[in-house]
Amino acid sequence: MSEKSLLLNLTGEMPLFKVIDFFLDNKGMDFSKKDIAKGAEISRASLFNYWSELERHGIVKVTRSFGKTRLYALNSKNPVTQKIIELEKTLITEALDDAAKKRELLVEH
Repeated sequence: MSEKSLLLNLTGEMPLFKVIDFFLDNKGMDFSKKDIAKGAEISRASLFNYWSELERHGIVKVTRSFGKTRLYALNSKNPVTQKIIELEKTLITEALDDAAKKRELLVEH
């Protein structure tokens, strides 16, 4: 990740939040655990340390399986996930408002 997301700027770069941020950036797509760890830029060991929390809160769901491989996606119907998405939207709105205010100040001078 070259630039931290608004969510990671707020929460810090704990592996749990990096995984959630990865799913938020890739809504509607499903991934294997290996791909999630790679996309979130964390080790597979870190992913497995936090995975039970993601499942326990229903933040992720199994979308399909083939062989021993399962693919997972963000569970957007889950109330916890909906609050996280709402937080992300609020952070984006706040950042856009701040950018607009800065632009107005530059135009005035």
